[in-house]
Amino acid sequence: MFTRLSLALTLFLGLLAAPLHAFETQASAAYVIDHNTGQVLLDVDADVPLPPASMSKLMTINMVFEALEDGRLTLDTMLPVSQEAMDYGGSTMFLTTRDRVSVEDLLRGVIVLSGNDASAVLAEALSPDGTEAGFADLMTQRARQLGMMNSTFRNSNGWPELGHVMSVRDLGILAQRLITEFPQYYPYFAETEFAFDGRAPDNRFNRNPLLALGIGADGLKTGHTEAAGYGLVGSAQQGDRRVTFVIAGLPSAEARAREAERIVNWSFRQFAEREVVAPGTLVTEAEVFLGNAATVGLETAAGVTMLLPALIDDGVEAEAVFTGPIPAPIAEGQELGYLVIRVEGFEDRTVPLLAAESVGMAGFMDRLRTAADQVMQMIRNGTDTLAAG
Repeated sequence: MFTRLSLALTLFLGLLAAPLHAFETQASAAYVIDHNTGQVLLDVDADVPLPPASMSKLMTINMVFEALEDGRLTLDTMLPVSQEAMDYGGSTMFLTTRDRVSVEDLLRGVIVLSGNDASAVLAEALSPDGTEAGFADLMTQRARQLGMMNSTFRNSNGWPELGHVMSVRDLGILAQRLITEFPQYYPYFAETEFAFDGRAPDNRFNRNPLLALGIGADGLKTGHTEAAGYGLVGSAQQGDRRVTFVIAGLPSAEARAREAERIVNWSFRQFAEREVVAPGTLVTEAEVFLGNAATVGLETAAGVTMLLPALIDDGVEAEAVFTGPIPAPIAEGQELGYLVIRVEGFEDRTVPLLAAESVGMAGFMDRLRTAADQVMQMIRNGTDTLAAG
């Protein structure tokens, strides 16, 4: 008697033009997400675990930010430098075992200078057993809790090591978290220079190539090893919109810079936020079973704003899904189904459908007539079946 129903709808925006062409990237893996709507604009092998190089330092930074929030660390906490931390090569702050360095300076050393030694110092301070390896295990556990299922850490800084991997989607999840959950610390990522103690005049500049271009870029982290190629986790804000992106596997620093700028320009120029469904839109009507009204209106629980291609042809497809007829009584605002909104090239969006008004039970005689009608329908169906046999 009760049947799952789907009603196809079309929500026209009145925009006519050619369809959007997919962005062609030189990166071996890429992921672009719109911060406001959560829509993924580009996904190229986004779930493939890859060597992340120094981009994995973002997970160490997340762990430090969490420790600052719960009081395990303060920005003024002074930390010692171990021999293991001092021995790191590559990009460093040139720390020695004679140093005691504040958490704030270490954070800036990781974010701006990509200091491998600074990452190790922070890792050892937060490690359950005082070792960087112990901290790496903790990073992996925390990554799983945050939904980063393709990340496994062997160290704190992305130093090449077998099994140390992240997917670009996981890096995007992490970047979104750093921006959203820790706004008080996020400005560190926009710093272009940090001359710690004057020790490394040639390593005082942020390697993020977008920060000086005036395109709204304000983070987050570059990475490079021979195995990983050149990568970047970036974010930029223009007006009320922010996009976050990850690219990996570029052949050179120059190619990384060009590709990052292309992605930012494409993300802001080819898409625009539009209200697809206004709050309280009456989508359709559903039949009511044993109610004092024959139908009930189904309206959207909230408005839906989506990022759509700036040039879109035709409309946005939508489908109302509910089980009907809907038995009375029905309370106004009761959730009765959902609306599926589809735009080619994007993940489906769903929004609950609510009863637009209350519907009470039918009177006794009406219910009796409905029951009698159902019995007669069952008899007719049975007779038709026997006749067909």
